[in-house]
Amino acid sequence: MASTSFIIVAIDGGAASGKSTSSRTLSEQFNLLHVDTGSFYRAVTAEFLRRGISPGDLAAVQAAVAGLDLGTRIVGRSAQMEIGGRVVPEAEIRSREVNDHVSHFAALPEVRTALLAYQRHQAEVARAGGFRGLVMEGRDIGSVIFPNATFRFFLHADPQERARRRAREGGNDSIAERDRLDSSRKTAPLACPDGAISIDTTHLSLAEVVDTMAVPISARLAS
Repeated sequence: MASTSFIIVAIDGGAASGKSTSSRTLSEQFNLLHVDTGSFYRAVTAEFLRRGISPGDLAAVQAAVAGLDLGTRIVGRSAQMEIGGRVVPEAEIRSREVNDHVSHFAALPEVRTALLAYQRHQAEVARAGGFRGLVMEGRDIGSVIFPNATFRFFLHADPQERARRRAREGGNDSIAERDRLDSSRKTAPLACPDGAISIDTTHLSLAEVVDTMAVPISARLAS
């Protein structure tokens, strides 16, 4: 008999390691709500920049995060952040300005603390939406947001291969610089969580990456 248990799949890794594509594929394959936490930080960054707030102005950042009105809109199988009832357009959160600032805002403990409960609440959003579980991608999901997730994966790849992938996608952010900022921040740095399954995606196809994660997930849901 198929299991009705709700599962949480945490997928961490640096930029262009394969998180987003594999997460979306798993979402479709197993009817999981897909949550890209990187888009959350980008949306908040875009909002701060719209208000003229810089990462160095901690007083302004603290005041802004205290007043953020956050909601969630489900589009297909993906959760999108609403700020004051507005979903920040994709073109805006992927802009060069946001690329240049997102890691600086994301490194601030005030911002990470403000988004912690919101990110964890996505599990309840998924349950209410009738999904079989949640697949959440980011940089601290298996270590901070859901350390007891049903499955925890960490994707990594050669920096040059990741840079090539980002270029093919039309991205204009610096892989090396984002790695440095994300890995060296004091709060929730990018690192493979203890006990997580590490997957080197450098020479793997998308199908191979997904299969590596899908096999144990499928077995769990069928048990």
